[in-house]
Amino acid sequence: MTAACEFQFHSCIADIDAQVWDALAGGASPFLRHAFLHALEATGCATKATGWEPQHLLVRQEGRPVAALPLYLKRHSWGEYVFDWSWAEAYRRHGMAYYPKLVTSVPFTPSSGPRLLLGQGTDHAALTQAIVAAVLARAQARGVSSWHVLFPTPGEHALLNAAGLRPRIGCQYHWYNRGYADFEDFLATFNSRKRKNLRKERAAVHGAGIRFEHLDGNAITPALWQIFHGFYQNTYEVRGQQGYLSLAFFEALGRAMPENLLLVLALHEDTPIAAALSLRDDTTLYGRYWGSRDDYQFLHFETCYYQGIDYCIAHGLQHFDSGAQGEHKIQRGFEPIITYSNHWIADPKFDAAIGDFLLREAEHIRQYQSEATDMLPFRVSAPSS
Repeated sequence: MTAACEFQFHSCIADIDAQVWDALAGGASPFLRHAFLHALEATGCATKATGWEPQHLLVRQEGRPVAALPLYLKRHSWGEYVFDWSWAEAYRRHGMAYYPKLVTSVPFTPSSGPRLLLGQGTDHAALTQAIVAAVLARAQARGVSSWHVLFPTPGEHALLNAAGLRPRIGCQYHWYNRGYADFEDFLATFNSRKRKNLRKERAAVHGAGIRFEHLDGNAITPALWQIFHGFYQNTYEVRGQQGYLSLAFFEALGRAMPENLLLVLALHEDTPIAAALSLRDDTTLYGRYWGSRDDYQFLHFETCYYQGIDYCIAHGLQHFDSGAQGEHKIQRGFEPIITYSNHWIADPKFDAAIGDFLLREAEHIRQYQSEATDMLPFRVSAPSS
């Protein structure tokens, strides 16, 4: 397999033909679309200047594209959501450089999906082994400390583990549509106390005179993009930070992939006060970006979660990936699920220490998932996801 493969690393996604990339991605995730990655780079959000230097890999076999891999040279760990700050600190204490490192992920997007874009009809195990060998050769040539594959699919996780990358797991909270007719049908699965709590939360928002509009990408005007981006930045500014993503990025998404966008707009007396921007495909809603102008009780839960559930039920979507973290989602019916990552560490001593840490961490996360499942609000144990 290796001898028959040609490995080409590209310094920008624009150097790879969009049709070739999207054919390999197979439409599995809107975040893996060439248009999404191109928007990040073309608007300056994911570039060398921001610490996300593209190194994307395209693999050809006998001249035919057979695989691709999003890849970045990173000089920090911001925007990844699989936390390795303690590893970087351990390197620093030992007088070693953790950065730069290589990362395979979608920048600023803690959503699971394909990372090894393997063409149909290929030997996935053999091709994975060849890709790993090529990336590690580049890593060693560049003198990087490590390579991290973040939020791969379970199948990819197993392939990468077999290829020698250490496995790591995490936990997120996702909602699943079990054929609900409407939101009340979903609430009927809750125990009485939790059901009353959610009804009170929704009633408080609507009782404050707040209404909601659901807008697809084609209905988001330039003025609405400006309003939304102001809300988005405000979410970071209240914590003394700056949002990763620019107005130009969101406008580029609106032009390039409007069919994948949903804007939930909250209005009070016809004035926008909050918004949540999600992406979607044929089966899943991906809640991603939110912000508000005013602080209303339960407004975040309604805008980001309950309106998304309403939308999934109305449009027959089976899954709502609401993003990273947020234990408060459990009592609102979002189930704890396992996420994955894989890691290669160049230094043998750090590799052994991190490997031991990951084994112990995995035990704690599995235990936490079990305990969090017991905290779900359903009258009986939630069906398996």
